[in-house]
Amino acid sequence: MRSAFPIAAFALVSIAIAPAAQSATPRDLLTQAAFQTTDKKAALTLINAAIAGADHMIAVNPRDREGQFQHAMGIGYRARLTKKPADAKTARKLFESLVASNPRDPEFQIAIGGWHLDAIAAGFLAAAFLGAKKGEGLDGIDKAVQFGGDRAFFRSFAAMMRIRLDTDDVAAARALAERAAVSPTPTALDMIGKRDAQAMLVPLRAGDGKAAAVLAHKLLPFGHID
Repeated sequence: MRSAFPIAAFALVSIAIAPAAQSATPRDLLTQAAFQTTDKKAALTLINAAIAGADHMIAVNPRDREGQFQHAMGIGYRARLTKKPADAKTARKLFESLVASNPRDPEFQIAIGGWHLDAIAAGFLAAAFLGAKKGEGLDGIDKAVQFGGDRAFFRSFAAMMRIRLDTDDVAAARALAERAAVSPTPTALDMIGKRDAQAMLVPLRAGDGKAAAVLAHKLLPFGHID
């Protein structure tokens, strides 16, 4: 998550969007938008396709948690790129509802934690306007690591979010990145997380929190666009 308006080159993305929207899952589309796409318009196209796909899943089964989660993520991602406060506030409510339904789900926790820390990273005015809180953000990412088992993604994401928030927090960020760099990668997000953790270890092992924060900004969702 990148800003308060809470993961391919453009030519390839432009060609792939239409068939991808028809065959890929909402999770696949959001992963591509957040971590691979370098063009804002292309990313928004993927995000809107993901939201439509998630909405279809919910229409078929209103209790479909994957559909509910990807719908919430899509709204949050769209808010980041369009900077629409209404979407950002809607995403927060959806994440809070999901966390309330299952507080031990690491994806729900990383989503709400990231929402708060992204808002803070965007600046004081944005954070104040949206009601973001540092404590709630750190609590969310810490619980995601706690409940995420050995998966690389949660540890890597937490490491990047921590060092971006505080460039002096090198020890905690490095400890998380060290573990993420040798963690299992059962999903595409975990593979991305492990790769990012390995990259983050270069400045973290050197004790350079500022360089690590700059790199984290680039590696976190939509860093290729920001």
